[in-house]
Amino acid sequence: METLEFIIYPDGRVEERVTGIVGSSCAEVTAAIEAKLGIVAHRELTSENFAQQQVISQSSTQLDRVSDMGDSRFSQW
Repeated sequence: METLEFIIYPDGRVEERVTGIVGSSCAEVTAAIEAKLGIVAHRELTSENFAQQQVISQSSTQLDRVSDMGDSRFSQW
């Protein structure tokens, strides 16, 4: 689940915390908001920023199912 949390301090600073967005797309999601808020004084990247999305193609999933079946109709070469 993607979550944006904003903490507004008495001195006017705004802290933005983003969770659930994998990879560098977080910057794209928050760019418009940050532009309206003003100057970004500090940015701390989390481990989610450096993670990569795992994409599983349908063809590899189907091949895994076939190999897991152990069906003697398929050659095992």
